Amino acid sequence: MHGHNPAFYETLSSFLGGYYLSLAAMNGVAACYLWVSGRGRRLFGVPTYLLWLFSALAFTIVSPLAASGDPALIPGLSQGFRNVLDAIFNPVVYSVGSLVLVFGMFFARRFFVNPTVAWIVLNSAFVFMGLSMTDPDFFEIVKKPDNVPIVGMVYLLGFFTWVGASQAVKNDDRRRQGLGPLEAEDQEKVLVWPDLVYTEMICMIGLMALLIVWAILLQAPLEEPASSVKTPNPSKAPWYFLGLQEMLVYFDPWMAGVVLPSMVVFGLMAVPFIDFNKAGNGYYTIDERKFAYMTFQFGFLVLWVTLIVMGTFLRGPNWNFFGLYETWDPHKVAALNNVDLSEIVWIEMLGMERPRPAPDDGLLVGWSKILLRESPGIILVVLYLAVLPPALVLYSKFFRGMFVRMGFLRYMLLTNLLLFMMMLPIKMVCRWTFNLKYIIAIPEYLTNF
Repeated sequence: MHGHNPAFYETLSSFLGGYYLSLAAMNGVAACYLWVSGRGRRLFGVPTYLLWLFSALAFTIVSPLAASGDPALIPGLSQGFRNVLDAIFNPVVYSVGSLVLVFGMFFARRFFVNPTVAWIVLNSAFVFMGLSMTDPDFFEIVKKPDNVPIVGMVYLLGFFTWVGASQAVKNDDRRRQGLGPLEAEDQEKVLVWPDLVYTEMICMIGLMALLIVWAILLQAPLEEPASSVKTPNPSKAPWYFLGLQEMLVYFDPWMAGVVLPSMVVFGLMAVPFIDFNKAGNGYYTIDERKFAYMTFQFGFLVLWVTLIVMGTFLRGPNWNFFGLYETWDPHKVAALNNVDLSEIVWIEMLGMERPRPAPDDGLLVGWSKILLRESPGIILVVLYLAVLPPALVLYSKFFRGMFVRMGFLRYMLLTNLLLFMMMLPIKMVCRWTFNLKYIIAIPEYLTNF
């Protein structure tokens, strides 16, 4: 598809040779540590330190092949496999897959926090990244100086999520054995000076050295001076705002840029007042705070991190969605015919023209026609935010218990915050499946929902 570009393979080989050599060193250090410490276990009857040693040898062999610059020797994914992934990879698969992955790892957390399993997953992720690098389009996106730290942060996020889950599982097991959390056993106190300040100074020096090496190896992502007649395509916000930019696809600017971010801040401020579960303060746990844990993981990983990753690596020219190995073609046209809910109800279902205020209508008559036109959406929103929370109390034992312990005010505040959080994936799915633009559309007053 892309042909054999000598310049590309020359650049790729200079990177992949060191990349696989680093993986070899990583597995070699792990094998030595397990062998010396005696913490190694057995997998299929083989000591794990031998498996990591064999992995290190395999990566050592692959390293010179990847550094050769010969397309026939560099290991990579076949073009057919990449085409299949691009064909099945779309926003629905990406978002639903992320949701399934997070919930799947939650229910199988005891399996994934196993160090051997975690190390296999980490190696698999690095191998998949290395194999994907052989695709010019993927390599071009990942190697951008703006995107390199985001790739690193994705791996760091996975690592620290695993660390927290692993500590929580250990504490939950200790609680079932009648023991206290691990944090309660660490009562050692140290002085701010020199112990803490000395450690911070070492970290500062190490970080400074890392940034110097980084600045030498990677060019600063500076572009030409801004011009109103020449804008980049795609024009992207900084990585930490890409979630908001993605939300602008599904909501009006006032909703995506003001209301929903304010709801996030307000919800975080309200947590101490609506949280009735006092367990888990000061130590890691999942079993004692399953609802809070999954709410946070869903909001942070599924509704924020995945949107950042989508905006960084999968949103190309004209903010179109592209597969992992798909060329970012600025001429790609996504055929969309987005419609409002009122249009679906009045025109497609009832076969009638939507009520519209006439220019000579008074204020009261005009508003009456607008409310009549948007009545399907208004009714749906009222049912969603006002009727659904009491219905959950009647038909769900879990929410009934929450209502009893929290009271009416705190319960309604919590459920409405959760329902606002759920609006984003609901609106995303409706846009992708039904081309639904707005549930309530009042362009006469610049109010769309």
